[in-house]
Amino acid sequence: MIEQDTIKLLRECDAGIKMGVKSLNDVMDRVENKELFKLLHTCKDKHDELDKELQKLLGKYHDEGKDPNFFAEKMAKMKTEVKMQMEYSDNTIADLITDGCNMGVKSLNKYLNQYAAADEISKDITKKLINLEAELAVDLRKYL
Repeated sequence: MIEQDTIKLLRECDAGIKMGVKSLNDVMDRVENKELFKLLHTCKDKHDELDKELQKLLGKYHDEGKDPNFFAEKMAKMKTEVKMQMEYSDNTIADLITDGCNMGVKSLNKYLNQYAAADEISKDITKKLINLEAELAVDLRKYL
């Protein structure tokens, strides 16, 4: 049971990191404020660092991880495009990324509870990702 929950939790973290990085990549080239760009870029780098740690663990379990849900990914991309066409601004970007962070925090906490038998290392990675998303949402408030 521990190994199954561990792998499932790691897969959800993998999908979450991929979704977060894709969302950041979708908006970063549109950011005008240098400080906002730096904030998003730094967060993307932290996601990449956490992903390396995560991939090592997945490799330990001989698992390839998980891609984000196809429909969730397409809906997020469409939402970004529509909102940016309606109002092309750093405020819109901050709003979109904040929404994504909040959804990530909610989902990851759900998976942390759902896969309670996962090992502590996997839980710690999940908590790091939750904290990364939560911190970004707070840091983005001044750009809303």
